[in-house]
Amino acid sequence: MHRLRIDFVSDVVCPWCVIGLKSLETALRNLGDVAPEIHFQPFELNPAMPPEGENVGEHVARKYGASPERSAANRSAIRDAAAEFGFVMKGGPDSRIWNSFDAHRLLHWAEGQGRQADLKLALFEAYFSRGENISDADLLVATAASVGLDGAAARDVLTSGAYAAEVRADEAYWQEQGITAVPAIIFDRQFAVLGGQPVEAFERVIRKIIAKRVAG
Repeated sequence: MHRLRIDFVSDVVCPWCVIGLKSLETALRNLGDVAPEIHFQPFELNPAMPPEGENVGEHVARKYGASPERSAANRSAIRDAAAEFGFVMKGGPDSRIWNSFDAHRLLHWAEGQGRQADLKLALFEAYFSRGENISDADLLVATAASVGLDGAAARDVLTSGAYAAEVRADEAYWQEQGITAVPAIIFDRQFAVLGGQPVEAFERVIRKIIAKRVAG
């Protein structure tokens, strides 16, 4: 087996991050001889998002200048791409986008508990499949508990402000590496794949990395 460090830089409110993760996981299963060590790294698409969040249609129009028709077409394309991996996205024009900083703090803590990947997927499902508010402390605690984490400890993390400095430092590090959009998937801290790429693209990159190692 070939051990492979993978830093998956993403935000929990980024739909293409879901697709990129599912595509990567499929590629790893297809290859079979890779033992991945995936670290989910924080990136906030909207660090200034207020606590009350924002209507997703209004947000996309303001940030990207997208018309309602264009936004609807994008949502449809994202739903179809996610469905190919069995992931259900139910977002619509009345959905809201939320501040994700507390979710990133909880993910940082969960890594030390050996449950980061489980929590990441559960947060994706809470936000994209059920339309829940992933900035809400009670929802975050319940989501943490649903993947086997200690709910009381999760609430302590959220109420204490723990890991805020660590998350800010990690965000700054990846920005300094030139990451300006997500998902960004970095292999062995050397090779980067950007965006929700198809399975075959991930397979090609991983094969090249392994071949380069073998060649010495």
